[in-house]
Amino acid sequence: MKYFVGIYRLIIAFLCLAWTSVAWGEPSYWVYFTYETNFLLGLVMLWAGVACLIDGKQPPAWLKGILTLYILITGIVAATLLPPANPLTSKYVFGIMTNVILHKAAPILATIDFILFDAHKRFKWHYVLTWLIYFPFYLAFVLIRAQLWPHSGPEAHGNPYPYGFIDVNKIGWNQMWINIVFCIIGFAILGLVLFLIDKVMPKKPLLGTVRN
Repeated sequence: MKYFVGIYRLIIAFLCLAWTSVAWGEPSYWVYFTYETNFLLGLVMLWAGVACLIDGKQPPAWLKGILTLYILITGIVAATLLPPANPLTSKYVFGIMTNVILHKAAPILATIDFILFDAHKRFKWHYVLTWLIYFPFYLAFVLIRAQLWPHSGPEAHGNPYPYGFIDVNKIGWNQMWINIVFCIIGFAILGLVLFLIDKVMPKKPLLGTVRN
């Protein structure tokens, strides 16, 4: 079973890394939360998959948890807040839109991995708080970049803000900070849900006997 889990995780790694590869040709794409979280998830899943195959040590629970949380956020935000992808302007890898893999496939596959293949009862209560550390750094990156290079894209007409709810040029600073507060609250709630799921699940993985 460990080989199945290892291959499954390597498939996730391949999808994440291959479908974020377009950002290496267009560096402004790294400002997208989607590309950052999928790329990092790909690296962690590569580690986890190889560890399964060689019976090595899995990524720490905190690290696996934070990437699971943020890839879930990526999927939920894409499904609820972002407009549908335009097939004419979207990027493709192997003939498949990046949005399909990065917004849908990766979050679903990572969630299945967390539920079925991870050992549980490993999360500490403070993970819910420390998992939030990534978002302020991401936000600072976006805002500083936008101030230094206001026409650097990746959005149309050189707009440096990747998402409307943090686009200061359109909504202003006050509304942006209100949106950010709601985002952090939402992230904390989802992190708490992930923590509680981990606590109620059996300690051993539901499928397989992967070393953690």
